[in-house]
Amino acid sequence: MGLILVEAFRYNRWANLLLLDVCTGLSDDKLQLSAPGTYGTIAATLMHLFSAEQRYLRRFGEGEPRINERDDFPGVAILREHAERSGNQLIEVAGRINPEEVIEENRDGGAYRLELAVVLHRTHICTILGHHGIEYGQMDVWGYGQATGALALVATRRTGQ
Repeated sequence: MGLILVEAFRYNRWANLLLLDVCTGLSDDKLQLSAPGTYGTIAATLMHLFSAEQRYLRRFGEGEPRINERDDFPGVAILREHAERSGNQLIEVAGRINPEEVIEENRDGGAYRLELAVVLHRTHICTILGHHGIEYGQMDVWGYGQATGALALVATRRTGQ
């Protein structure tokens, strides 16, 4: 299971950085766009996404978060630095954690059982971008496979035979 989790976090880092590259070209006004059914604005969702990654790292014993979604939006370039750092740390830690591990965390005045998993909010941002007609490229596993060389065409089918 360890190798699968490592690859999942590699994909996670790749897709996050690709999304941030798309967001680099957005104006401040466009970073405030939202769409029905999503977490909030693009900027707020990016803050939540990378704050959550850092909280996961804390749960894995990798230090305290450096950002919080309640902080002011620092800009895409700063978030990219956080994404690179937390993405690399998640890949590193994925090789040694038990994905079935359960921890307890005190939050909001209670103790909660928490299964270690990553909640991905990229889809919310992609929904907002698509809703507003902003192209964001191919961020699915096919795009990842093509970008990393893990997916390559080996033959084509001939039609009509």
